[in-house]
Amino acid sequence: MHAAMTHAYASVSTVANGMSTANPAGAGVPLRELALVGLTAAVITYLATALVRPVATHVGAVAVPRQRDVHAVPTPRLGGVGMYIGVLAAFFLAQELPALTRGFDYANGFTNDMTATMVAGAVIVVVGIIDDRWGIDALTKFVGQLTAAGVLVVMGVSWYLLAVPFGNVGTVVLDSVQSGLLTIAITVATINAINFVDGLDGLAAGLGLIAALAICLFSLGLLHDQGGDVSYYPPALITAALAGACLGFLPHNFQPARIFMGDSGSMLIGLMLAAASTSASGKIAINAYGPADMFTLLSPLVLVLAVMFIPMLDMLMAIVRRTRSGVGFYTPDKMHLHHRLLEIGHTHRRVVLLIYLWVAVLAFSAAASSMAPWSVVTPLLAGGLIVALFATIVPRLRRRMAGAH
Repeated sequence: MHAAMTHAYASVSTVANGMSTANPAGAGVPLRELALVGLTAAVITYLATALVRPVATHVGAVAVPRQRDVHAVPTPRLGGVGMYIGVLAAFFLAQELPALTRGFDYANGFTNDMTATMVAGAVIVVVGIIDDRWGIDALTKFVGQLTAAGVLVVMGVSWYLLAVPFGNVGTVVLDSVQSGLLTIAITVATINAINFVDGLDGLAAGLGLIAALAICLFSLGLLHDQGGDVSYYPPALITAALAGACLGFLPHNFQPARIFMGDSGSMLIGLMLAAASTSASGKIAINAYGPADMFTLLSPLVLVLAVMFIPMLDMLMAIVRRTRSGVGFYTPDKMHLHHRLLEIGHTHRRVVLLIYLWVAVLAFSAAASSMAPWSVVTPLLAGGLIVALFATIVPRLRRRMAGAH
């Protein structure tokens, strides 16, 4: 514990005083190269998914409509394979770009985050492929998720600082066991939140795109504050690649979907979001523990909670609902948030766009709060929530107006 505290506070002091040796002279925020990484992920994912679709059909990885499903015709799965290929292509390109290649130096620790994300991503995609093709029980899938999260921890991607904003506790420096358990808990929860919400065409891919862009925006703020320090590249690069992969997959998946991402895709999105936020948490180091500093230390966790609020709420409601019914919490049903919105009277596409709107309002407000004063963010958040709420209840208002006439 003492060694961990010494290392963490040394990192705090170095970064807070602007003395990081990883920052080359004149380095800035490589926006163009990050945009190229995202574009590459999008293009390769789009092309790879087109190739995966007939393969999935040939090997029998097909989602046959069930009573609780929304789709009406058999649809191939394994879209996550195409997304993972796009992510790998984006990472490999980043190593060849003039600015981003400086980060691929084992001496500054950057490679740990990137390699860990690729290896953990491979583990979760393999688990997803097995489930998409043959199906596996909930416990086996959970073990696979724990394994992927454990890879992140073993390869050095962990939360080691945790800000506690109450009880005058301040910032807690976690030892290896505590940081590992927290990282695994956040990672598995994020994986399952995306997996639970993946019930409509284009929903999980769109939420992944929005969430990745929000965390990328936050990461770019960190990069700007540190003058483009290359040790701050990982969260920005991970989210740029993920955003591109989700964008490239959407044309195949938006209603009516020609292919589903399956568990191989939804779990990959959750894993990469968790990896990016965990990586960002390790880049924040503050010496003074005032209210503003405490919020900065908490901001990656706040951002994850904001991004995952709608999926997490849906997941928790499902667990409570199924437990009260006396069935396993993994037992499928047709009472998820998107099912309820369909019952209200929204169309398939409108439900997807509505959930996009809710998540975008929360995610981008959380990201903006780390870069702008609350006097600016609060009115925008309130306005966004009012618009989202009004858009949600429009069908009911129409029915009441029709009934009044």
